[in-house]
This record gives sequence, C-alpha cells and structure tokens, in this order.
Amino acid sequence: MDQHLNIIGGGMAGCEAAWQAAEAGLSVRLHEMRPTVGTFAHQSGDLGEMVCSNSFRSDDDEQNAVGLLHWEMRAANGLIMAMADQHALPAGGALAVDREAFAQSVTARLRAHPRITVVDGEITELPQSGHWIIATGPLTSGALAQAIQAETGAEALAFFDAIAPIIHADSIDMSKAWRQSRYDKGDTEEERTAYINCPMSHVQYDAFIDALLAAEKTTFHPGETAGYFDGCLPIEVMAERGRETLRFGPMKPVGLTNANDPATKPYAVVQLRRDNALGTLYNIVGFQTKMKYGAQVAVLRMIPGLEHAEFARLGGIHRNTFLNSPRLLDAQMRLKTQPHIRFAGQITGVEGYVESAAMGLLAGRLAVAEITGQHLQPPPPDTAMGALITHITGGADAKTFQPMNVNFGLFPPIDAKGGRRGRKDRYRAYTDRAKAAFLAWLGQAAQDAA
Repeated sequence: MDQHLNIIGGGMAGCEAAWQAAEAGLSVRLHEMRPTVGTFAHQSGDLGEMVCSNSFRSDDDEQNAVGLLHWEMRAANGLIMAMADQHALPAGGALAVDREAFAQSVTARLRAHPRITVVDGEITELPQSGHWIIATGPLTSGALAQAIQAETGAEALAFFDAIAPIIHADSIDMSKAWRQSRYDKGDTEEERTAYINCPMSHVQYDAFIDALLAAEKTTFHPGETAGYFDGCLPIEVMAERGRETLRFGPMKPVGLTNANDPATKPYAVVQLRRDNALGTLYNIVGFQTKMKYGAQVAVLRMIPGLEHAEFARLGGIHRNTFLNSPRLLDAQMRLKTQPHIRFAGQITGVEGYVESAAMGLLAGRLAVAEITGQHLQPPPPDTAMGALITHITGGADAKTFQPMNVNFGLFPPIDAKGGRRGRKDRYRAYTDRAKAAFLAWLGQAAQDAA
C-alpha cells in the first residue's frame, strides 16, 4: 500500500496534520501555493501564518473549552501548541504569540523533518487517487474551490471575515493610555500589564459610534451577501446592532482602572494586545473592520491615546468558504463521494486557529491509521476534539450549519447527580471528564498501533 500522504494547505490544520503523520512514520508531501500564489490576507510565504489575530484565546484548561483543546493538543504532541508555547507573549490568561516568530518556527520544523517534503505551487483539481487531506482553509483558491463545488454539487457556503488593525507601539500616547490586563489577570507583573488600554468618556464614545456608523465601508460584489461569523464581527456591524453593543463587547470597561486618572471610571475602553516579542506592535482587540483605509485611520485616531497612531497594517475584509460538512463528510472526515480525500481545518466549518489545528491533528492521525491498515475511532464526544468532530460530521443540522468555535454546549451534558452545579464546578467537571477520556483514547490508539 502507498505509504505517502499528500496534504494541500500549509495553514494551522495542514501543518498539524503533516507533523502528526510524519511523526507516526509516514512520508508526507505538504503542498502550499504561497508565495507563488498569494491571498488577500497573508503577508508571507511562511507555513502556519496567523492572519486575523495573534491569539489562541484562553489557556485555562479547567474552565474554558478552548483551553481544554490546548491541553488535548499538547497531550497529543501537537506542533502548533508547542510552537505557540515557545513564542508566547504576555496576554493575561490568553495564549498570544509573536506571529512572525511563530510562523517561522513552524516552517523551520516542518521543512527540517526528514519525512516531510514541502511542495510549492497551487493544486487546482481534486486528486483522483492516493491519500489526501485538503486543509486549504477559508481562503481556498478559486480553482480548487470550483473543483470541490463541482464534485459535491453543493453551492459554495461562505461568510465574510474581517481583520483587526495593528499599530506601532511608539505612536501610542501613554499619557492617556495605561497598561493593565483585565482584572489584573496573570501570574507575573508582565502578564498583569500585558494590554494597553485607551479610555473613553460617554461623549467620546458617542462621537466614535457616530463616526463609525457614517464611515465609508467596503462593499460587496453584486449578488454577494454577508453572513458574518458572530465570533469575528466587524465593529461597524456590532455598532449597527445597537449603540451600546461595543460597550458590552470588545470595549467593555470592566476590570480596569485608569492609572492616569483612577478616580474616573471610563465609559468604554479600547484594548490593544502585544503582537510581537519586541513589544513594538499592538493589535486592537476585537476591532475587525470593513472600513475603507482612509476612514479607518480617521475613525481609529478618535480613540484617546491613538490620535497620532501609525499603522503597521490596516484592517480588511475577505470572503471565507466552508463545506456543509454534516452532509458531505463521513465520521472519519472523508468526502463521502471520494473517500480517499479527507478535509481538515476551517474549510470543514470549525472556527479559530486552535480548532483548525485540532481538526488537522485528527485528520493526520486518522489518515495514518487508514494507510497503515489500522482503524482509529475519533475521540469520544465528551472530549474537546471529539465534540468538534462530532459536530461537523453529523452532530450539527446540515440545513443551518455555520462555523463554530469549540464550546461546552457541544459536549454531552454533565450529570448533576441530584444537585445543581454552579458554573465553575460544571466546567471543571466537563474538563476533568474530557481529560480522562482523551488520555484513554490516546492510550488505546497507541496500543492498537503497536
């Protein structure tokens, strides 16, 4: 039997799938079209490049589903989490990374692996034989997307995703802004001061919302409709849903005290998170935007402390595509009509860097088992990975399927054993159960492969 595995796409899912398969002994060809063929959002030809944000979100593996997913990936020898830990930046309870150093390290590790060959160039047709994983992400090339659509017979599903701006740190006015993580979260002083905060009064907030609503926005092509993912809404869309929406979202003023004016409680706060290890770049947290460039500069410079902000990158909007996975994929993540092809990552309808990498990890391990004549069951649904793969391969309603982050609502309910649990106890019960089940799954998989 052919012991080679081909993977299309060098993002989070493709890189993790390649690593898992190569570490298990397979020869892997990882096909990446960049830098030969670029995309709107990517800035380099590096593998594992982070686009929208530099954060893997919460690292709390006892109270948060995505933190639990971090734990599972570390337990499974995940490359993405290892490189994230190596290039972590102070971010309170979140796992944020120096995005350039992270991608460079992922690229170096994969290119140096004796069983991985990185193949440059675009693949435009569905492969007809061999073992393949398609992990091309939400920015799948037009030609390959058309080939997938022709095979599945399904209309392309899509939503629009937005990117937050990045600012040069030395252009922020620290006489108006201050450093503090929300609720002073973190074990060290560096972590407790990981964010830069820009306060707004009620008057300033109202003026900002007025300007935001009036700003010139990116328009879509005729016939396109914008189905945004709720976890990554442009700030203008949030403002259109109500003037106070931003103040209860990314601009919430809770857990913060203005060091420059402790007696005055801000009406709203804009937070910036460090984007690189040098601390020279900061991204505006939750400020994905579809404003045109000129309007962005004018509106964002209304934020106190950012009046003279210099931008390393302005925000933007791009079209993301994903499969109707509950209808098209089997429980092994294989395309039902072409079972030699697996899909992984955001194209399957999971949302987020970690979720994408996790589905790559599973696709890689499932492919290894199939190629080597084994049969590997996916992790049970009471694990974070199991909950995600169950959701995308049949747990979700195909008629209403939309991208989804990992969350405890995807897990089988916890038995309260006759008493009502508080939220913290309930979440801890979810994570305790998941960790035990995931370790058992890893152990069984190792035993079956021996």
